[in-house]
This record gives sequence, C-alpha cells and structure tokens, in this order.
Amino acid sequence: MASYLAAIDQGTTSTRFIIFDRSGRIVASEQREHQQIYPKPGWVEHDAEEIWRRTQEVIAGALQQRALQPSDIAALGITNQRETTVVWDRKTGKPIYNAIVWQDTRVADAVAELARAGGQDRFRRQTGLPLSTYFSGLKISWLLENVPGAREKAEAGDVLFGNIDTFLVWQLTGGPNGGSHITDLTNASRTQLMNLQTLDWDPAILSEMGIPRAILPKIRSSSEAYGTATRSVLQGVEISGILGDQQAALVGQTCFQPGEAKNTYGTGCFLLMNVGERPVPSQHGLLTTVAYRFGKERPIYALEGSIAITGALVQWLRDNLGLIEKSSDIETLANSVTDNGGVYFVPAFSGLYAPYWKDSARGVIAGLTRYASKGHLARAVLEATAFQTREVLEAMEKDSGIALHSLRTDGGMVGNNLLMQFQANILNKPVVRPTIRETTALGAAYAAGLAVGFYKTTDDLRANWSIDYTWHPNIETAKREEMYGLWKKAVTRSFDWVD
Repeated sequence: MASYLAAIDQGTTSTRFIIFDRSGRIVASEQREHQQIYPKPGWVEHDAEEIWRRTQEVIAGALQQRALQPSDIAALGITNQRETTVVWDRKTGKPIYNAIVWQDTRVADAVAELARAGGQDRFRRQTGLPLSTYFSGLKISWLLENVPGAREKAEAGDVLFGNIDTFLVWQLTGGPNGGSHITDLTNASRTQLMNLQTLDWDPAILSEMGIPRAILPKIRSSSEAYGTATRSVLQGVEISGILGDQQAALVGQTCFQPGEAKNTYGTGCFLLMNVGERPVPSQHGLLTTVAYRFGKERPIYALEGSIAITGALVQWLRDNLGLIEKSSDIETLANSVTDNGGVYFVPAFSGLYAPYWKDSARGVIAGLTRYASKGHLARAVLEATAFQTREVLEAMEKDSGIALHSLRTDGGMVGNNLLMQFQANILNKPVVRPTIRETTALGAAYAAGLAVGFYKTTDDLRANWSIDYTWHPNIETAKREEMYGLWKKAVTRSFDWVD
C-alpha cells in the first residue's frame, strides 16, 4: 500500500513538490524558481510553459531524493497562486500570452469603468469580492480583447481559461490528448465570475465582462477524484485535491471550526478566518470566499484579508536597493537598531488591498530624518507586515463578531523571530507557529488524502497539528497605540497618488 501523499505547491515565485508521510512530516522536497516578467510599470507576468517545466523538474527531483516510485504515492494534491490567469490553445496546449499574475494592475481602467456604472461593490453580493485588478475575470477580458484572434478562438471554443491549478491538472491528465479541464470551488471563487450561492459561473457577470462560458473549467469540490496523471513521472497517481494556496494553508493549519484563523506570510500576506457553512458579507473591506469543500459535504466559507506586499518588500530591499544579500539577512539588519527611528514604510506598490481597496495608492516611506539608517528602514519593512495584519484582523473581528484569541501563522517569514514578536506586540495577542510550517502544501495533500481514504476524517488531520513556538505581547499599551496611530497616518499619505 502507498505510504505517502504528495503536493504540487505552485507559488508566485517558485514551484515546489513535497512528499509527506501520514503524520504530515516532510519526506522529500524539491523547489525551482521561475522568471518574474515586468513588461511595463504595474504589469507582472509569468511564462506558464516555464511553470509546467519547473513542475515536472521538481516532481522528478523529489522522487529521486528518496528513490520513490509513483506507486509509493497514494494521491496528489495541487495548491497554487490564485487569480493568476492563463488562456491557452486547446489543441496545442500553448498559452496565447504570458500568464497575467494576481499582482498585475493593467486592468485598472476597466475596474474604474465598471465601478462608474455600479460602484466598486457591484458584484460583491454575488461573488463576495469588490471590483479590483486582483481577480481573474477582467484579466481574461483583457487577454480576449488584446491578443490578436483570441476573441474569435474563444467564441469557437478553441481556447481554455484556467488559473494555475487548472492549467497543471489539464497538463498532467493528458493536455491536448484529453486533459481534464477543471478547477475547485476555492479557485473559482477568486475569479469574480462564480456565484457564492449557486456555486456556478454567474451568467450575468460573464455577459458583463464579455467572457464565453465555454472557455471556463468545470467547478468541482476541493477533495475528490479528478483523474490520474498520464504525463510526467507521476504517471498513474490519482489527483484528488485542489485548493487555492491560502485556503490550503487554512486546511493545513486544521482551522475547521468557525472562528479559527491563520495568517500566511509570503510574497503577500493572507489572513483567513473560517466562518462556517454560510458566507458572511463583509462591511469592512474584506473578501468573502470559499474556504474548502470536502467531497459532497456542505462548502465552508471564510473571510479573507489580502495584503499585496509583505515578503515581496523584503525582496525589493534586497534586489532594488541592495541593502541585504539574501532575504534572511533582514532580521540581522533590523536588529542593529532598537526601534524604527520614526520610519514607516507603506508598500502600496500595486495599490492597497484589504481593508482599503485603493488601486490608486502607491508606496510611501514616511518619517525620514537625518537620524534614519538602513537598520531603521529594515525594521520599518518588517513592521509594515505586522501593521497591515492588524488592520485586516480588526476588520475581520468586526465582520465576524468573533474576537480572535490567538493567530496561527505559516509561510516563509515565520522564521523571522523579530517579525513574529512584533506581530504579537502590535496585535496584543499570542502568535503561534506550528511544528510543520509548510502548511500550504500540507493542506493540498490533506485534501487529496481525504478523497482516497488515506485519512478517514478531519480528526485525523487535527491529531497531526502541534505548536513549535508561541510569542506573547511584551510592550505597553500606550506605545502600541502610538505606533499604530503613526502607521495609520502614513497609510493616508499613500492614497490617490495615481490620478
């Protein structure tokens, strides 16, 4: 009997393949980065074919580490960067254009035009989402309007749309030779095309955005048998779990009860709270989204606060300013000073996401004096992540009516002890890091394992979760609120920079 589960974790900057044992421990892992393409200011693209190549490479590499065969893998889960949009030729498998990444802002004019006709929340009742450059729908429209021949091919049914999950499943299950064109509810709920009540594509929104239904994938649950891999070295392995990356982390953190929440610290920050079997409309700038659906069970919904730039700000400090050689060096640099020296950094590089949703905002560094040093700037970079998280958490507590007792964390930045302590300080709540930090891939593996009986119930998954470390707040209330007040003041300086 197969002893392991596997997950493809296709993220914004890299692709990983991780193999887990039954207890959720990592057995093997392989990772490859892919190119970030910036054709114009505000435009962000990926080469989807490169991502497919990297996926095949990491699968082969991880299996080779432990000399494993496909027969050792009970099931495969897939988790992915959400909203990133691929349209490809059904017959050849070739994308008609680079993938348009979730951070991309090229559809800002289309957002403004739709908002003029019905307000920023004109689709929120159906989709749980405000109008924003963030989501997939308008990215699809842009591709159909701007790539020569794309509209005609779409109307004829000759091209297919998918987020990265859909593209990879299609490739793995045969590609042009019968590949399965599907997505799950979590990814579909991020397109701004799916109705949260019907759990199907919304005809009125499709008409409004000019998107033919024929190019869209079939919507399935997050945990069921989708088909077997016929390509790559995973041939014969059942694909049975799909979750958008942030929902996957919620599952990996076993947040199965209403009120349980996690924050993932990656390229951006994504705070999700389980709100149960009914979608909760947000009155405070959050997103209402599908958290997961296991098989034929009722779907579970979440409130989400999305922050565009967190870990990416550390990368910017490294790559654009050259103040550090590698991302992990920021903690040492930030520790070279005792506080932020009055410096606040609002990283609105792609506008502001939750709770503001201001596409016209741009990045601001406030409070600079001759005293400020690169150490203060490094500390301000880390603190920006914690301040933004507090803004989102406050909105979440207001919408849900639930006061969070502690925050579960995961993602690449949770190894930064300075950041985690400051996060506890500014929230005035305990911050918890689990023993297994790769919760995004783990969540996808869990979903796949539930579908094939590798795990019987979610109680089996809860039994795997354990705490590595907890940070407790250790600053005075007056200092906390003073710093937060200055942060809020700095945020207002970023508003309406772009006319």
